[in-house]
Amino acid sequence: MTYHITLLPGDGIGPEVIAAAETVLRALPLEFTFTRAEIGFSAYERLGTPLPEATLEAIRNSHAALFGAVTTPPNLPGYFSPVVRMRQALDLYANLRPNRSLPHPSSRPGIDLVIVRENTEGLYSGIERLEDDGNRAITERVITRRGSERILRKAFDLARQTGRTRVHVVHKANVLRQTCGLFRRVALEVAAEYPEIEMLEMLVDTCAMELIRAPEQLQVIVTTNLFGDILSDEACMLVGGLGVAASGNIGTDAAVFEPVHGSAPPLVGTGKANPTATFFAAAMMLEYLGETESAIRLRKAVEACIAAGQTTPDLGGALTTSEMTEAVKCRIQNDE
Repeated sequence: MTYHITLLPGDGIGPEVIAAAETVLRALPLEFTFTRAEIGFSAYERLGTPLPEATLEAIRNSHAALFGAVTTPPNLPGYFSPVVRMRQALDLYANLRPNRSLPHPSSRPGIDLVIVRENTEGLYSGIERLEDDGNRAITERVITRRGSERILRKAFDLARQTGRTRVHVVHKANVLRQTCGLFRRVALEVAAEYPEIEMLEMLVDTCAMELIRAPEQLQVIVTTNLFGDILSDEACMLVGGLGVAASGNIGTDAAVFEPVHGSAPPLVGTGKANPTATFFAAAMMLEYLGETESAIRLRKAVEACIAAGQTTPDLGGALTTSEMTEAVKCRIQNDE
């Protein structure tokens, strides 16, 4: 089978890490066709929009997409977050953020955690307004039964499929009684359908504390949009930081995988951009496509490079982006 993959290089170091991912994917015993599409500030400058309709159509017509990074300048007329808009336009309702210990001194041992974040509503619904002559700003938090049920079911299904036995439902229902209250009620209903999996409740501030105190206890966390955004960035610092953090944005009919770091303009062209997170995003994409063996092979090659110190400077190595890419490629080809 030939997989049709849309590459979304974007801005800053996005094109460099996407090119690196394409190189290692081509080293696998799979058939791919790659199409590039525009997104981000560079697209805005050329086309007047950071998310052209042609890009959305390309993603819809692909088996999956791999995204690099974008620059999102504040207060620019006509500009919006292309990532948030893409998630909503394609109904990529589930954001998956795995956090697993790596063979590196910056990584804490014993962690194998997935954060499952609702990706299309909550405080990122985009419903904002100014009142009182601009002296009062209001954002509406939208939590629906449909949105809650499908993200909770995604979390419990993931736990069941991966042999995990606990799901922590994270909310703030003691204060946000209507929105988090609805999320909590739906969680109790969904959990009843998975009797072999223990559902545990945790307030979001307690969860932030437990991620620092004893993250080994956590297997799957499921929560609402903003809470998940914050907690997942906190969690990645336990296993090496944003340079190794990948995520998947998954819907019913489309999926986009990405490193979660920014566009890092100062690193452009220096050879210091770390492609590790994009490699892990590519491995997540392979799992989504059902190519589990190739996903394991890619992840194994990346982790072997990390263990051997064959990394970019931010992980303590001395390799450039392209040199690390070649090292991973060689390990894939030699199946080390």
